[in-house]
Amino acid sequence: MNDARPPHPNTDTAQGGSFGARLGRRLRRISSFAARPATVLRGYDRADLRPDLLAGLTVAVIMLPQAIAFAMIAELPLEMGIYAAITASIVGALWSSSKHLNVGPTNVVSLLVLASLLTVAEPGTPEFIAAAGLMAVMVGLLQLTMGLLRLGVLVNFVADSVVLGFTAGAGVLIFFNQARHLLRLDLSSHPEFAQTVAAIFVHMRETHLISLGLGALTAFIIVALKKWRPQCPAGLCGMAAAAAVTAIFDLQDAGVAVLGALPRGLPPFSPVPLLDLDLLGTLSAGALAVGAIGLVETVSISRGIAARSGQRLDSDQEFVGQGMSNLAAGLFSGYAVAGSFTRSAVNHEAGARTSMSGLFAGLWALAALFLLAPLVAYLPRASVAGLLMVTAWQLIDRREMRRILRSSKGDSSILLATLAATLLLPLEFAVLGGMLVSFSRYLIKSSTPGVHPVVPDENFRHFVRAGDRPVCPQLGIIRIEGSLYFGAVNHVEDVIRANQDAHPEQTFLLLRMGMVDHCDVSGIHMLESVMRQYRKEGGDLFLEGVRPMARHMMNLYGFDRALGPDNMLGRDDTVSHLFHKKLNPGICVYECPVRVFAECQALPKDEDVLMLPDRADVPDHNVEELAPSEVRTLLDDGAAHVMVIDVGEEHEYDNWHIPGARCLSLPRLAEKGTELPYDATVVFVSRIGRRSALAVTIMQDLGHQRTFSLRGGMLAWEAAGYPIAVE
Repeated sequence: MNDARPPHPNTDTAQGGSFGARLGRRLRRISSFAARPATVLRGYDRADLRPDLLAGLTVAVIMLPQAIAFAMIAELPLEMGIYAAITASIVGALWSSSKHLNVGPTNVVSLLVLASLLTVAEPGTPEFIAAAGLMAVMVGLLQLTMGLLRLGVLVNFVADSVVLGFTAGAGVLIFFNQARHLLRLDLSSHPEFAQTVAAIFVHMRETHLISLGLGALTAFIIVALKKWRPQCPAGLCGMAAAAAVTAIFDLQDAGVAVLGALPRGLPPFSPVPLLDLDLLGTLSAGALAVGAIGLVETVSISRGIAARSGQRLDSDQEFVGQGMSNLAAGLFSGYAVAGSFTRSAVNHEAGARTSMSGLFAGLWALAALFLLAPLVAYLPRASVAGLLMVTAWQLIDRREMRRILRSSKGDSSILLATLAATLLLPLEFAVLGGMLVSFSRYLIKSSTPGVHPVVPDENFRHFVRAGDRPVCPQLGIIRIEGSLYFGAVNHVEDVIRANQDAHPEQTFLLLRMGMVDHCDVSGIHMLESVMRQYRKEGGDLFLEGVRPMARHMMNLYGFDRALGPDNMLGRDDTVSHLFHKKLNPGICVYECPVRVFAECQALPKDEDVLMLPDRADVPDHNVEELAPSEVRTLLDDGAAHVMVIDVGEEHEYDNWHIPGARCLSLPRLAEKGTELPYDATVVFVSRIGRRSALAVTIMQDLGHQRTFSLRGGMLAWEAAGYPIAVE
């Protein structure tokens, strides 16, 4: 075979057009991302105004208490949570592709932000607050870049078990972090979970009972309303009740910590230290983790709601929307944000028709900031802690975790590893580690596709795994269930070689490739190697059901020409074609004891022949064998009365026989054997020597004494390098 390779398909067609055309398409794509707000506003229907306004108001009622609570998780000023909620909700509505997604602070992202910022400064310091804004800008730039580069597909490589394990771990962390506020313990934040738990138990005797009561009251109202009045804003009602009790009974004087009044006004512009390289390096791992988990959460939420609404989403546009939202939040005195499942679900259920409902939610929240900011002064910190502890408990999806632990060992290991890493490692490394494990599992799965020897089922309608079922001694059939790319070819070839070693008599191999959707150069090289090996053994390789993309690659590389058009088979009657055109019928009748294919069922099987061992040892008969060299000597010496009788079928005889041999198939031997001269030396030949051994016993019963079997049959004769005649 010619080792020269065809040129790489670096053509305009293969690459999707010229560089200028591709650049033009990319610029148009970027411009469409940038022009998204104009598209949303220009196509807005006035009939959607009232439903969107009402849905936005409903979301705003939930958004404000959540923004305050989540800012407490991040240990940032409360106004930063509200500013982030307002700006992200407005910007996200204009740049996202989802009609119902609401963007703003979330519990998981807030916890990640806290874990990252604790490595920079103490909570409450100007450095801590500036780093929060910088991180949001870093996250926004990362997400925006991924969207513009159309990398939305990357979120598909993060397993659900990673998100579930991290979310459950985050719920545990939030629960214990807020316990100190619920008990009003004067404890500083610890980046390590074990230190936080230990400090709480050490200082448990210092619990402020009134604060504990207010937090418990808030939690009770929230749980009760969600159970009996799910349509009510449970969080807002619970905190309002606690604030009213605090104001009426003047509990501030009794030691209850309150949040204090919020500033009223528009979110102020806040420049971030983009030139502080040391700070950028310190925050980079955390920003990557926040950006990644935020995108996974957002895309999962938007897809889940789109499945109910019937909307078609653009993952790349969602990336752009998240990036723009984080940029706006960071530059206007907020912190990192992501899509919120609770607010998005409420937005959908409230009847929102377009993404403008998110914009209206931000505006409603801004109006409420002007009107209600003074009332927050009476809101107990323990009340917000009670709300967050209820939320944290709900983050742990125990039902889904039980289902995964019960059904999948691989996903269970990822779930438990991510959960343990979340509790024991820095959060940013837990997220990135879980994603790395998820991606590694994908690589392992894709590099070890299913490669199984198969046989027809009992009804000869489908192929099933061979397992312990009998296989054809001439034809091996292997199904490949995955891509033939560089990472998988070694595994595929190992299975093929193992099957060849287990069945060395199978000279033909059929690869079923209907599930191979991609084949690269490494895959072609592997197929070439297998083809050469089988042809070296006197057999051949056949491919069935090659899909268009893989066939195109084979054509570009010239493999289809090397294999031959007759070896590229369709899905219809493949086995029938090989059975009638390629397989040796003599082996099927005389040497194969099984009926694997439908075509085998009508074949006459000579049970006497099939029961013979490889080297016959027939009772009451002494079967003498001659080595190929001994037979060759007899023929070369020209000894008189030496006859070579090939007892194979005529088809076998036509394909190969010893020069000068006569064809007399085994069924005819019993009839014609008496016609052979009794004084002649007769050497019987078959493919491997089984039928020729039986021929000797038949001739001995007929009275012939000088009869011999060629040891090893035609296979041994060919291996010795002696001449072979073909009709």
